[in-house]
Amino acid sequence: MTNAPKHGNTPAHGGFERQDLRPAGIVYFLLGLGVVTVISLFLLRGVFSYLEHRDRARQTSISPLVNNLSEDTRHVPRGYPQDVFPNPKLEEDERGQLNDIRIEEENKLNSYGWVDEKAGTVRIPIERAMDLMVERGMPVRGQSSASGNESARPSEAVKKTEKK
Repeated sequence: MTNAPKHGNTPAHGGFERQDLRPAGIVYFLLGLGVVTVISLFLLRGVFSYLEHRDRARQTSISPLVNNLSEDTRHVPRGYPQDVFPNPKLEEDERGQLNDIRIEEENKLNSYGWVDEKAGTVRIPIERAMDLMVERGMPVRGQSSASGNESARPSEAVKKTEKK
């Protein structure tokens, strides 16, 4: 292989290779890209206005339940769901209703109150309930097994085995 420079371009002529892209080619490419973008925008706008016009011509009414729907559905008029649709309105503000439910649950988890006043059942804050569980421990239930040596409470079973 030879290390001879091609086409007479040597680093002595400015320190870079003269076969790179010329600025005029880059400018023409960017201008062409801009022209194609502008033409595409106009074409898409035309297609959308044609489709919107065709949809309005075919459609006389969206729904028999809707009475006062504005021409332009991209802008919702004030009081839209309450005024237009007949009763029963199941959900008018989903996000607000969900937030209200979550706030109510948080208040129940973090406050004292009656669950059933006649039966004497109360609720306590969850943090307090966890502290009481740590202090008192878990309640022990009776365990049933096949052998008759074990009693209902584990502490009594330990005492019986120690006496033997």
